[in-house]
Amino acid sequence: MAERLTRQESRRRTRGRLLAAAAELFAERGVNGASVEQIAERAGYSRGAFYGNFAGKDALVAELLNERTRREAEEVREATAGAATRDEAFDALRAWNRDRARNLDSWLALRMELLLHAIRTPELRPLLAEREQAARGALAEGVRRELDRGGAAAPADPAFLALIAHALEDGLLIQRVLDPGAVGDEAVVDAVELLLRSWTALGGAPGEEGRG
Repeated sequence: MAERLTRQESRRRTRGRLLAAAAELFAERGVNGASVEQIAERAGYSRGAFYGNFAGKDALVAELLNERTRREAEEVREATAGAATRDEAFDALRAWNRDRARNLDSWLALRMELLLHAIRTPELRPLLAEREQAARGALAEGVRRELDRGGAAAPADPAFLALIAHALEDGLLIQRVLDPGAVGDEAVVDAVELLLRSWTALGGAPGEEGRG
């Protein structure tokens, strides 16, 4: 018997397939290299179905940015939720990064394409900034939690450490794709762990309370 979906469920499925098709095409051809018609065809729908769900390609890019940021934050939280110690948390993050590395080329290509498109489209920049802030906010939460776990004084503004970690992630993943023999799947976690252990060893940044 064919599965019967409510209108809302059908719409959600259609949007999901269009987003998945767009993600594939953007990674393969770039945002500007993939047309609305190609996205709809890859998803198995008509051009009309596309416009029934998205006002245009920019609206779809915006939804992809939202969806990716939300999903990755949830995955990381779930991966580390059961960690009782900092070492367990980093082990969980290493496993998550190894899983991501299986599709890192397409993952990074899509991220770079979405970033470039938003940078080239001024009206999308506020959304991009909002998504990046959300990603850094999740990192800041993790930074504070792991510093607390290690007994170190948290920085007055953990967002700065999160900014460094976020920038390290982008840079190291680019290096991983370009030179996989020199940069391992766990390089991002190794770098963040080094950053936090250095902070712990110092007891906080210069000028912060608790510095030894």
